[in-house]
Amino acid sequence: MTSTHARTEAEDSGPGGYAAARLRLLQEGAQSGPPRRAALAELTDDWLTGLFTAGAEGLRGVSLVAVGGYGRGELSPRSDLDLLLLHDGSDPKAIAALADRLWYPVWDLGLALDHSVRTPAEARRTAGEDLKVQLGLLDARHLAGDLGLTTGLRTAVLADWRNQAPKRLPELRDLCAERAERQGELQYLLEPDLKEARGGLRDATALRAVAASWLADAPREGLADARRRLLDVRDALHLTTGRATDRLALQEQDQVAAELGLLDADTLLRQVYEAARVIAYASDVTWREVGRVLRSRAVRPRLRKLARERSDFLRRAVAGDGRTWGGGKSVAERSPLAEGVVEQDGEAVLARTARPERDPVLPLRAAAAAAQAGLPLSLHAVRRMAAAARPLPTPWPAEAREQLVTLLGSGPPTVQVWEALEAEGLITRLLPDWERVRCRPQRNAVHIWTVDRHLIETAVRASELARRVGRPDLLLVAALLHDIGKGWPGDHSVAGEIIARDVAGRIGFDRDEVTVLATLVRHHLLLVETATRRDLEDPATVRSVAEAVGSQSTLELLHALTEADALATGPAAWSSWRGALVTDLVKRVSAVFAGDEPADPEAAAPTAEQERLAVEAIRTGAPVLALRAQTEPPSEEPSGEPEPLGVELLIAVPDQPGVLPAVAGVLAVHRLTVRTAELRALELPDGVHEGSVLLLDWRVAAEYGSLPQAARLRADLVRALDGSLDVAGRLAERDAAYPRRRGVVPPPPRVTVAPAASRHATVIEVRAQDAPGLLFRIGRALEKPGVRVRSAHVSTLGSNAVDAFYVTTGTGDPLPREEAAQVARMLEEALRE
Repeated sequence: MTSTHARTEAEDSGPGGYAAARLRLLQEGAQSGPPRRAALAELTDDWLTGLFTAGAEGLRGVSLVAVGGYGRGELSPRSDLDLLLLHDGSDPKAIAALADRLWYPVWDLGLALDHSVRTPAEARRTAGEDLKVQLGLLDARHLAGDLGLTTGLRTAVLADWRNQAPKRLPELRDLCAERAERQGELQYLLEPDLKEARGGLRDATALRAVAASWLADAPREGLADARRRLLDVRDALHLTTGRATDRLALQEQDQVAAELGLLDADTLLRQVYEAARVIAYASDVTWREVGRVLRSRAVRPRLRKLARERSDFLRRAVAGDGRTWGGGKSVAERSPLAEGVVEQDGEAVLARTARPERDPVLPLRAAAAAAQAGLPLSLHAVRRMAAAARPLPTPWPAEAREQLVTLLGSGPPTVQVWEALEAEGLITRLLPDWERVRCRPQRNAVHIWTVDRHLIETAVRASELARRVGRPDLLLVAALLHDIGKGWPGDHSVAGEIIARDVAGRIGFDRDEVTVLATLVRHHLLLVETATRRDLEDPATVRSVAEAVGSQSTLELLHALTEADALATGPAAWSSWRGALVTDLVKRVSAVFAGDEPADPEAAAPTAEQERLAVEAIRTGAPVLALRAQTEPPSEEPSGEPEPLGVELLIAVPDQPGVLPAVAGVLAVHRLTVRTAELRALELPDGVHEGSVLLLDWRVAAEYGSLPQAARLRADLVRALDGSLDVAGRLAERDAAYPRRRGVVPPPPRVTVAPAASRHATVIEVRAQDAPGLLFRIGRALEKPGVRVRSAHVSTLGSNAVDAFYVTTGTGDPLPREEAAQVARMLEEALRE
């Protein structure tokens, strides 16, 4: 090629021409996925080859090599260009000049570039020192220049990788584990990193590296498709954001879904989760195989020694030595676990006599045996059962039901065994309704798992509580089914009850047991919602729970299910405080089942401290408060770790309008977060003093810094009540000085009237985004229509405030229906402002 021709070709493929062609390619809606990635790589190859050819004229012993994702020919719209300028070291100055001719045009276009200039020896040495470099070189691809130089490096790097595999693969495994610990699991995250999270593109690359070592290989079925799907999502993410990002943020998911032609963001997340699950399961299987092979290699020298000793013994025995030879266990020895199931090499495998085509219970028996032994279920065993096992009859035989219960009651090992069955489609074959909840996202910050994983986690938690109930089998199956209705429209508890009846009948439970399971699923939220949002002193509250539950034995099961469900949801869903409230409610309902009538709240005597504060408030005509640190004591249950809850704030105020907004406003001004709040009217016993006192028992914590002094809080509360402290103005000034950062737009607040929740008051429920001053805004809004707040029950779940207010007319009666609806609308409008 003449020098003029080379320059002309370089000009044709210069930055302007390449940029225009790249833009046209990315804007072609008809071309996407692997074809577009390959076309973008080919276009980039041609451009870089032109730059190299123009700049390397007359040079020998130099080549341009693509590595990493670019080396695999997979370029997303905003991918880095990973390039290696390889040379033989004969002309460093010329190589440096060539590098400038290559790198600067890339930078001028604003493309991200990861570049290096090395000799083959330097490249191999760097790879030996840096595992990430070595992984990138495994995908090295020649672009231009000396093909022999590139080929030689590829051959040497691959040979090094295979020779060093026993040392490097454990390194790679640790690197993957550390990344998973840092980034979390892709299949459960609401804002996942498609590349770095466990089950993401990095793990898919690691599996390719394991396969290249020839030491082990990943299960290939579905793996290429899962990887392609994640790459497609990343392409769409790059195009919609215009940035080189791998994090699928909430605010971008609808756009990404539209770019991919999907129905909505939930459909997008479900596809991402399914792909991640395939890659994560393949990783688990592969790393177990790597460990097995490495252990086997380590054992071989000892086996050779044992073989020599045995050979010597046999020679001595033939010669009449007469000594016995005590050999150890064979490495491949199989230990029985259950009928048709044995342990071998740290896995549960099928026995040689197992016949899955004749034994429909075998999948459940094998899974239960593996989980009970704390062993993974081998890939070969699962695939064989998936291919050959016959479906179970309806209803299931007793053994199948017992094995399912055993599997669910095995604790943490249940998770990996269940995932193995699910990976090969056995779960949906056993429980067809599982398909609707499989990989289903939960767009609630309180939940840390998808619906299906949450159900299994609930069973794991329930297994820890099995000794508390008389029917642990019903508890475990209820744990598995309690959210099964989330795959259907409407209230998931109502839909779940219908599904649970059908599933329980097919599994083989009798009519009474089916009724109990349906009740548990229908009311699995009843105890925690009632305990945290209702006045437990109100007899109507306790009676309504007793009527819904029906019996003491069902109440016992529901109590354990409530705790298991909350613990499996996430840290924000359960606390010692919530546990104590639920336990209190259960005791009250148990008393009803025992024949005791709930006490009238009007007759409840105050505690000594409450009475002291109330008398002082009446005597002084001003608020009185007590502030003391609180730490929940450890519980005997698995959830019972000491839990700091800030401080308990107990306030007594002579009954008067505006108490709720005044107290809430003062706390907000002092930057105190309200974690729980109880407000109720207290009538002092005869002979103590006449008059009504409002008693507030709140748990608060400082947002940062130390708590204010009680005297200062009291002084500000006095000023707030007499109007000399402008709480609203103070909060507005602070909001103006510290504008809130942009983020995900929360759903609008919702205010409803709970029907027939109390005979003494109207219950108004508020669900809103938690924020400083929220309780102050609610209290102020409720003051406008002149209703009286008889009691308040405030709780926070993650970023969501879930509050209930018992309100009455000025004469102490429940609000008329129309007036209650009007108050709810007014409050909702006020919170939307």
